[in-house]
Amino acid sequence: MSQRTAYQSRSISPHEQALYNHLLESVEQETPEQLINRFKSLFIDGVGYSDPEAVIALDQIVSSGEIEEYFHFILNRCCHILLNRWHSRPQLQYAVPLLIDVFDLEPCREIRDYGRTRQVRQLRQVVGKFSETEQYLTLKRLARLVNADRLTNNQNRPLGNLIQRYPYLYEHCLVSEGSPEEHYKNIRRIQAKAQRQFEVNLSQYVTYRVRQARLKRQTSEPDILSRLRPIDNPTLLSDRELVSSLNQFSGKVDHGRSYADSAQVFLQRNQMSSFGEFKRDLYEHLSASIDPAYGSRKFNKLLSCQLENIFPQNEEQQISDFLVIRTCSQLLNFMVLESPICPQHFVFIDLINNLGPLLATSLLLKVVLICRKIRPYLERRFSILFNHYEAVSQNNVEWLVKMFENLNVAFSVTFGSIDIASSFVV
Repeated sequence: MSQRTAYQSRSISPHEQALYNHLLESVEQETPEQLINRFKSLFIDGVGYSDPEAVIALDQIVSSGEIEEYFHFILNRCCHILLNRWHSRPQLQYAVPLLIDVFDLEPCREIRDYGRTRQVRQLRQVVGKFSETEQYLTLKRLARLVNADRLTNNQNRPLGNLIQRYPYLYEHCLVSEGSPEEHYKNIRRIQAKAQRQFEVNLSQYVTYRVRQARLKRQTSEPDILSRLRPIDNPTLLSDRELVSSLNQFSGKVDHGRSYADSAQVFLQRNQMSSFGEFKRDLYEHLSASIDPAYGSRKFNKLLSCQLENIFPQNEEQQISDFLVIRTCSQLLNFMVLESPICPQHFVFIDLINNLGPLLATSLLLKVVLICRKIRPYLERRFSILFNHYEAVSQNNVEWLVKMFENLNVAFSVTFGSIDIASSFVV
């Protein structure tokens, strides 16, 4: 039985519920500093905790024969009882990373209660393994998100420090199995707020660049130009790269149409098509974005074979939502990565090396616009890459950073609320 099945098939024991209730009461009554110290005493040291009922409940939990299979879920939930409370209050958010830092500490007290020696040793063993779990890694990312404003922008820092820049990764990188529903809601709220703020910043930058260009055409007087309040580039792209990205995703770049309009024409044309006709037309639609010199070497043939091998037994069947979803999701597997367990992405790197991050992003966007339901699927693929490289310094994965930034712009322009004229050229 998998960990997920084993955990979810269990009902919450009275001892677990008693522990959760204790923490829920404590977070209402005590300061973050008090709670962090008590949390360390209860879970890290395992001794010296002032509430005997909570200690008895925890001892009963760690004495279970299956404790190693599911204790990380229990501990994760205990953390979130405190974190959700603090994260919802801006004045208390500073405590989020402080709590998570507790797991970096060693137990600092000897076991003097010999009647609990076995339970304390078992507790320290399972808590020590918590740092090897996805739940712990997710908490560390949450700490980096909260600490983002305090971190300087340094390309020598790990890629993981950039998590706050990419709202489309939040639900995949900041939520793990066993996270309570309240945490899901908090992350979705934070995601929506971060996305809105990026769109506002991007819109203000566009307005500034357009006004700057207009003034430069009208006058060469430096005093007049200096009156225009500069707006910072909200991305990690250069100004030139950002302008190219904005023009690419808002302009008429696909046979005189925007990507969204081109996708709409494609879908209307294929409403009554057979699945085989749909796949052949999709190949033409996507290969038109590929540099012929690159496509003719290998990629176009690989793309064609990939499409041919998707449900070949359904070639004569009329196109359906199911077939479109499966086709587009398998294309993303092919172009980004196939397996989250073994995240090999040679085709993806080859695309970026030959097309560049901007055109590679455009190709992925064209797939998503054919089937908008698979957007979360693409986000999930990018979250796997983010997790895979999160400990690597940013300057060593600059190609991936540029993909993340271009995708941020593409999603904001295509699916967001900002309005950028298709004639935006600076």
